[in-house]
Amino acid sequence: MAEQPFRSGFVAVLGRPNVGKSTLVNALVGRKVSIVSDHPQTTRRRIGGVLRLPGHQVVLLDLPGFQKPFDSLTRRMQRAVDEALAEVDAALVVLNAAEPIGAGDRFILRAVAGAGRPAVYLLNKRDAVDAGRLEQRAAEARDLVGGAEVLAVSALRGEGLEPVVGRLAAAMPEGPAYFPDGDISDQPLELLVAELIREQALRRTRDEVPHAVAVEVTGIVEREDRPLVEIEALLIVETESQKAILVGKGGRTVKAIGSAARREIEAVFGAQVFLDLRVKVRRRWRRDERYVERLL
Repeated sequence: MAEQPFRSGFVAVLGRPNVGKSTLVNALVGRKVSIVSDHPQTTRRRIGGVLRLPGHQVVLLDLPGFQKPFDSLTRRMQRAVDEALAEVDAALVVLNAAEPIGAGDRFILRAVAGAGRPAVYLLNKRDAVDAGRLEQRAAEARDLVGGAEVLAVSALRGEGLEPVVGRLAAAMPEGPAYFPDGDISDQPLELLVAELIREQALRRTRDEVPHAVAVEVTGIVEREDRPLVEIEALLIVETESQKAILVGKGGRTVKAIGSAARREIEAVFGAQVFLDLRVKVRRRWRRDERYVERLL
């Protein structure tokens, strides 16, 4: 029997903000490649997670949620979505089983149809609704996609993912292995570290802060005399009041952010980490296109 050709490609993971795209990508890859929080706009740039299967390599592109741009940051985020959809081999469209299908979902489905890419459709968060509501949402979704299959999954619990993997593999064209064995993401190390720090900041701040928080890693030094990685990083905000929230009383909040982030980073490096984390105000940074490009 002739050997089957290797198949590979890129998949745009699309959906409204906070629909669970990053949790889904992490679950499919089997490792954490995207940070997760309850805040919209958590994912700000394209992040590739590598899914390996026998004879296949599927690169899942975790993308910002579709949104109306209103500053340099959100314009950059939406541009990442538009560019990815134009370039990928397939789309993975994620709908929320726990919410009514809305105008944002319909806009995304029209964009996917217009791009002419093979698509796999999911209803995520099936664990959050009863069977009757799930079937109602599935029927609505099937109507919108012309009767195509809609798979119900729970990314959080890792349920229902096997059929998704099979559909994605079937959609891949013949192609090379884009990433070597061992690579699970396309993120540069500095950006991965920055994202792990930002994740912990998002978990510890109120609603007025998360959208204004960025992280800039200013130095990473791996010591040669012992297994220690020294990292310097800045938490960037736009106002003094936001800085006060991130620093916290007696510096407690920034210390808690740094401590939790350090544990996450140590899991990446496999070595002890010393993290020097400070908070800096850079006014209106989200409107500064050059700075946004530098961070993302």
